[in-house]
Amino acid sequence: MIHWLQHETGGLLLLSAAAIAVLLFLIIKVKLEPFISLLISALALALVAGLSVEQIVGTALSQKNSLLETGFGGILGHIAPIIGLGTILGAILEASGGADVLTRRLLGVFGERGAPLAMGLAGLIFGIPVFFDIGIFVLAPLVYITARRGGRSLVLYAMPLLAGLSMTHAFLPPHPGPVAAAGLLGVSLGWLIVMGLVCGLPAFLVAGVAWGAWIGKRIHVEVPEDYIVAEEAREKEIEEDGDKPAERPEPSLALVLFIIAVPLVLILLATFGTVWWKGSAALPVLTFLGNPAVALTIAVLLASYLLGVRRGVPAAELSDLATKSLRPIGMILLVVGAGAFFGAVISATGVGKALAGTLSDAGLPVIVLAYLISCGLRLAQGSATVAIVTTGGIVAPLVQGHDHSQAHIALIAVAISAGSIIASHVNDGGFWIVSRYFNMSVRDTLKTWTVLETILSLVGFAVAGALSIVI
Repeated sequence: MIHWLQHETGGLLLLSAAAIAVLLFLIIKVKLEPFISLLISALALALVAGLSVEQIVGTALSQKNSLLETGFGGILGHIAPIIGLGTILGAILEASGGADVLTRRLLGVFGERGAPLAMGLAGLIFGIPVFFDIGIFVLAPLVYITARRGGRSLVLYAMPLLAGLSMTHAFLPPHPGPVAAAGLLGVSLGWLIVMGLVCGLPAFLVAGVAWGAWIGKRIHVEVPEDYIVAEEAREKEIEEDGDKPAERPEPSLALVLFIIAVPLVLILLATFGTVWWKGSAALPVLTFLGNPAVALTIAVLLASYLLGVRRGVPAAELSDLATKSLRPIGMILLVVGAGAFFGAVISATGVGKALAGTLSDAGLPVIVLAYLISCGLRLAQGSATVAIVTTGGIVAPLVQGHDHSQAHIALIAVAISAGSIIASHVNDGGFWIVSRYFNMSVRDTLKTWTVLETILSLVGFAVAGALSIVI
């Protein structure tokens, strides 16, 4: 029995399924932190699978070659600076009033009839440098005001905004999920940006614009008076505290867009420079500047000067802003690191090769498997990040060592990301943020937000799947 579990395909698959079941039980029933749950599940799997203690945790004198250290260190060395710099960049853009400028200009261009689309574009653009929940906190008051002036349902304006924020959070760097998927699967962020946009934009249009317009006419949600009053009080408090004095000039829209675009353009130039300018003297320069950590450092320095120092913000205030913005990402990094360790253990057991053989016999494409596993994990435990890093660890052995192009691997990463956002419901923290901020009952949130996330997921995967056949 033990030999069958540790060496045969059926036994290895059963062990992996049991480890995932334990992981979900700890997160859902025991309410244990995902980071600790991943750690416990991975250690238990490693021991039951017959891996040696030295292989799992190393020796008392050295742990540098252990699965625990290489699993954590390999992925965190790749994503920690990217997520940290992206978080600081988003905080500076948010604190400078860039979101307000962007949204007001879009509303001015599209007018009252096009206000829902303007909200969607605001979420899409501002969602690139900021986390999903921060985007809601910053942009929700603008949705309240727009809905109040338009005299229509809050849902009509909220859904496009949420679609834009969710799409960028799920499909594009520097957000934790896509960056983690890229690191686990070994694909460049440049290709991930391209495929994320190609698959994500159609999903945004269908879920945010088409679905948002349809459901917004059928579910009417009023903007409570206290939402507007609370926002006015918050703005007054900010001015009194001196965090955002009224006399500071607002940044221009062109400046905000320029700062957001700088890291994306540099990363893309480095990625495709290897094809366009192969052998050129400029290639090393592009490669250096287009390294994600370097590109984001440049963007942060530009934002600090152009949106901070030049507008009269003291250096001490910028430093404090960066410190505060980094506090929430600690648990995200721990979850990603633990997920990578979980994946390293699964790979070390040999289940990846066993699964590859099973898939080959069944004829199931890797991209379909990746999507289905990610969907299952998302539905069961709610966290998109946990779904991505766990699925990435399972799928990575199926990708490595095979003749997959970078473009094709990027599509597999997009499929994993798409699966990680399907059917947001009561076990997802984002579900409750949306419900609270947009004054919706649980029933209405399920009808609107949950369906929106499902459409985003299905359309994003459908485009990725179709492209994977061609590429």
